[in-house]
Amino acid sequence: MRDSGLISTELLAWYDRHARVLPWRVPAGKGQADPYRVWLSEVMLQQTTVAAVKQYFERFTQLWPTVHDLAAAADDQVMAEWAGLGYYARARNLVACARAVSALGSFPDTREGLRSLPGIGPYTSAAISAIAFDRPETVVDGNVERVVSRLFAIETPLPVSKPEIHDFASALTPLDRPGDYAQAMMDLGATICTPRSPACGICPLSAYCEARSQGIAAQLPRKAAKKAKPLRKGAVWVGFSDSSILVETRPDKGLLGGTLAFPSSGWDGSDLGPPAEAVWRELGVVRHVFTHFALDLVVMTADLNEAPRRGRLVSLAEFQPTALPGLMRKAWALARPTPARPRHSVAMASQPQTPDG
Repeated sequence: MRDSGLISTELLAWYDRHARVLPWRVPAGKGQADPYRVWLSEVMLQQTTVAAVKQYFERFTQLWPTVHDLAAAADDQVMAEWAGLGYYARARNLVACARAVSALGSFPDTREGLRSLPGIGPYTSAAISAIAFDRPETVVDGNVERVVSRLFAIETPLPVSKPEIHDFASALTPLDRPGDYAQAMMDLGATICTPRSPACGICPLSAYCEARSQGIAAQLPRKAAKKAKPLRKGAVWVGFSDSSILVETRPDKGLLGGTLAFPSSGWDGSDLGPPAEAVWRELGVVRHVFTHFALDLVVMTADLNEAPRRGRLVSLAEFQPTALPGLMRKAWALARPTPARPRHSVAMASQPQTPDG
C-alpha cells in the first residue's frame, strides 16, 4: 500500500489551489457546507453531469432556499422544475426526503442517520456526511473509481472491481479534512484523471500512480462489455381542442412517474390505445434512450371534437412545455404548431391512422 498520508497531503494541497468553483460548494477554509445544498446537489448529480445540474440547482435554491421551503412545496411544482433532468424517481424522493428532514428539524449528522431518509443510499449518505459534517467517510463516485483504479492499477473490470476499489479508497481517506479530500478526488477525476487522455504530466499524484508507471493509465478502469439495449415501441397522442391541449400526469410509480406528459401507450407496459375518438395522423417517430432500453415512439396528432377518455384539457396559454420530461419534449417538437406549420396543415399532413399502441 502506498503512503496514504502523502497521497492525501499532495491531493489536498492541489485542491487548495485548483478546486472547481461550484454553486453548491464552500471553498476550502471558508466555513462549513450547508447540508441542504450538499444533499440537493448530490441527488441532482446522480447520473447527470455538473454542467447540466448547475442551472437546476440555482433555480431550486432560488425557489426553495431551505429544506423546509422545499418540504412545503407542491409535488407538481417540484416535478415541473425537475423536468428535463431525468430519472424522475429522484424528484419524488427529493420531496419525501425534504419532508422527513423538516419533520426532524434538521439533517442527521451521521451516515447511519442519513441512510434512514428516503432516497439516500450508501454513496449519498457518505458524501453528505463527509462534505457537510466533515466525517471521515469513504466517498466513491465514478471519478473516484477511475482515480483509484489507476493509482493501484486495478485490472479487474467494473462493476466486479467495486468492492476492491472501495477498500483502497477507504484506506486513503484521511481523518483530517475528509470533506475537502472527497471533493478533491472528484475534481481530480473530472479535470485531470479523465476517462480519455488523462493529463498524467500535471497530475499531483503521478509519482504514486501504478497505472502510469506501467503505461496503462488510459486503459483503466476496465469495464465489462455492455449488452445491447432492447428496443421498445409505442405511440404518443398530442391532441388539440380549440385553444386547449390534451395532457395527463403520469402515475407516481414507474417510468417518468409523476411528470406532466401527453397520453401514450405501448412502451411502458400499458395498452390503452388512443385517448379520444378522433382522426389521428402520424407526424413521425422520436427516439429516446432510457437506462435499460431504447424507445421508438410514434407521434400522433388530431383536433378533438369529443371529450377525451383519459387525460385533461389545459389552456395552451397555461401549457408549459418546459414542464415536460425529455421524451415528451421530443414529441412536442414534432407536434407543436408553428407559423410555417399551423394546426390545420398538421392535421392534413397524412392519411388517418389509429394505432392501438
